[in-house]
Formats: sequence, C-alpha cells, structure tokens
Amino acid sequence: MLIMALDHVRDYFHSQAMIDQPTNLLTTTPQLFFTRWITHYCAPLFLFLSGISAFLSGQRKTKKELSAFLIKRGLWLILAEIFIMTFILSFNPTYSLILLVVIWAIGWSMIILGLLIRTSYLTIAVVAIILVFGHNITDYLPPVKNATAEAFLRIFVSGSGTVYPFAGRSVLFAYAILPWTGIMLLGFSFGQLYKTDFDAIRRKKILLWSGLGTIALFVVLRFINHYGDPSPWASQKNGQYTFLSFINTTKYPVSLQFTCMTLGPGLIILSLLDNIKDSWFNFVKVYGKVPFFFFAGHFLLAHILCVIAFFATGHTTDQIVDPNSPFLFRPVDFGFSLRTTYLIWLQVVLFMYYPCKWYGRYKETHKKWWLSYL
Repeated sequence: MLIMALDHVRDYFHSQAMIDQPTNLLTTTPQLFFTRWITHYCAPLFLFLSGISAFLSGQRKTKKELSAFLIKRGLWLILAEIFIMTFILSFNPTYSLILLVVIWAIGWSMIILGLLIRTSYLTIAVVAIILVFGHNITDYLPPVKNATAEAFLRIFVSGSGTVYPFAGRSVLFAYAILPWTGIMLLGFSFGQLYKTDFDAIRRKKILLWSGLGTIALFVVLRFINHYGDPSPWASQKNGQYTFLSFINTTKYPVSLQFTCMTLGPGLIILSLLDNIKDSWFNFVKVYGKVPFFFFAGHFLLAHILCVIAFFATGHTTDQIVDPNSPFLFRPVDFGFSLRTTYLIWLQVVLFMYYPCKWYGRYKETHKKWWLSYL
C-alpha cells in the first residue's frame, strides 16, 4: 500500500500526469516508467491477500456466516467507492463524474466470492483458474453488436476506462470486474496454506516454487507474444527500451501476463517474509492493519496538499475546474518534477503513520461490528 501511494501522489503532483501515460515508450523516461511500473504490484497483491484474508476469516465462521459477511462487505465497498472515494478523489460535490476504481473491483470480487463460498473450495479454485487464465480469450472475440451485451462485457471482462452516462452523470468503469475477481479467488485458494496446522516450511516452499513457476510462465508467454496480453512487446530504439516494452503489460483490464508478472514475485516475497519479525516489519504493519483507513486517508491527504500547492503556485479559483482533469484543484498544466513528487509521497506516507496507528489500536480495543467493515 505504501508503494501504491506513490502512483496516487504522482497523479496529483507530477507535471506530466495529466498529459501523457508514464508507460508510453515514445515519451517516457526509465525513471518515470519504473515509478509507475513498480506500483503495478499493488492491486493484484492486494486482491490476492484479500482472498487469503477471507479464507482465514472463514476459519472462525460457518459458510453461511462468511458468505453473508463477504456479500455485505462487498456492497459496502461499492457504496464507499461511489459516495466516499469519488468525492475524495475529485473533491467534486456534484458527482458529475463517478469514479469506479479498485475499491469497486474489490467489492464486486467479495460479493462473487461470498456467493461461491456456498459451493466448495474446489469450485472456487476452478473458477479462479478459468478467470485468471482464460479471460484473455475475449481479446480474440469479434465485436459484440448488441449495446447492452457490449456494455456488460466491457464492465465485467474486457473494459479499459469505459465511461457510460447514467442519471445525468458520467460513470468511469476503470477496473473490469471478473479478471480481478479471479485473483481474489486464487488468493482464497492459497489460504489453505495458512491454516494453523499447516507446516510453515512446506508453505514457504510452495509459495517459493509457485512464484518461480509463475514468473517462468510470464517469460514464456511474453516471448511467445501471442496469448495473455492484448499489447505485444516489440523492439525499440535500444535494448533498455526493448526491455521496458517486454515488461510493459496491460493492467486495464488486467491481463494474464500482467497477473503473472506481479503475482510471481509477490509469491516469492510472501515466502521470504513468512513469520519475519523486525523493526521494519513492525513499522509497515501499522499501515497493513487498517488498509481501507489508509487508502481513503492517504488520498484525502494528498488531495488536500494538492489544493494547498494549487493556491501556493499562483493558481486562482477560475482554474479549480479543468474539463480535461477529473480532479478539482488539479489542472492539466499543474505539477512538479518527479523528484519533488517522490518527496511529497514520503511526506504523505509518514504523516499517515500516527493516524493509522491510532485507528489500529482503536480497532483492537473496541469490538464493534461496524469496525470489521472498515
């Protein structure tokens, strides 16, 4: 989540964020490319770990209880995305553009997992494999002519930043639901490794070899350059940019190659960090205990700092709304260097430490039902 915050701060503060994509090989620099690329690991690992967390939560609940909890929590996250996160992201009280991003995808994934909980672990694992490994088949399907069917397909499977009008507003569907659901279901399937009676050494070996195998699959698929990502790599102006092209996989919608590229190293890291205890771990655990609080809080803080910087750099009230920017107080021509963006990111992360620590302690000492949804 701390790395994830870097990309969100970049959206608000980097001078090129509203002008061009940091992974555009025609205009990017290696520094800017990797600033964006390293944050690719956050969303898939977050969904994967959410699946493991759901499994562990289920050890203390019946199937019926876990199913109901996941469905209710998923619905809450969808509502939070629409009414809370959209406002924090945009600061637009009219909600003229509703942003359905990663929390929306997590919410739907929890609802689908909640429904599948009533089947079996084998069914969940099979559905996970089908979604993760098979959804890129839609890259080869002919265009759907029916408008309703096309909208359904784009929202759930193949869309990339799809915008639809609704009730006089625009709704951005940034995350296609089912490919991300597959990752959460995969995490739930791996949750069996974290049972209290499961041997820790065996778990580490399974995670390590699964990670290595997933990376190998990514390399093979990428070299074949045919299935698993709609954007094939190609030779560039030099070897460095050709390598960037090779690892420049598709996140929207999340492709099989993107999933392998991110989950593979993630599984290896999980193996290496299993049962680790040191000062660094204790520091980052403060954030990890309150993921939604940190997620909403760091966005709010970054946007408030953006407003302060907006006026401090001489911008005026008639520049608050820029039709080319989804965020108020963030015009297209606003921003700073990449180095300054990194400094602001560090400030945001450090400033959030004590609020997260306070809220984490509050959750531990107050056993209220609604805290389990935050």
